[in-house]
Amino acid sequence: MTQSPDRLKESPSQTAGPYVHIGLTPNFCGIGGVYASDLGSAMVNGETKGERIELRIRVLDGTGTPLKDALVEIWQADAEGLYNSPAEMRGGADPNFQGWGRQPTDMETGVCLFRTIKPGRVPFRDGRLMAPHITLWIVARGINVGLNTRLYFSDEEKANAEDPILARIEHRLRVPTLIAERQGNTYVFDIHLQGEKETVFFDS
Repeated sequence: MTQSPDRLKESPSQTAGPYVHIGLTPNFCGIGGVYASDLGSAMVNGETKGERIELRIRVLDGTGTPLKDALVEIWQADAEGLYNSPAEMRGGADPNFQGWGRQPTDMETGVCLFRTIKPGRVPFRDGRLMAPHITLWIVARGINVGLNTRLYFSDEEKANAEDPILARIEHRLRVPTLIAERQGNTYVFDIHLQGEKETVFFDS
């Protein structure tokens, strides 16, 4: 007999770790033979258009300690501001750019690295251009539901000032937590889960 929908109980929650790495990044865990390389580990090839950059990302807890067993996924537009997605209706994205990546944080340093390209500007739902940005999804032990945030670029001051998301009043005090600092061709970005510097997280 089918249970009435108004009587259904919520399923128990479960944290993402520690098995998330075994299922999503088996090569990283030393489990060979599942994939030639872990899915999402390579975003670019020799033909990818755009400025090559590296993202150096850390996930920090409330004490400022890096989480050494987190996993980060990123989603971004190509250099022309087009997404590698069937839902992209504005044109064809760069076929040599994956547009999506996945990396575990290093078990010693708590850092993960993405080799990608700097994204172009994408229109907001009202047509205004957003600043170049990358969307991030984070899971780790103690996180029952994956967290979503964005990464913007410190050398895009004009575009950042025009961005409709960064302009929202409720985000202004913590806008600095969304800005990745440039060091050569590397952008350094810390994700703060708690504390005074807590990163702005968005609804999934």
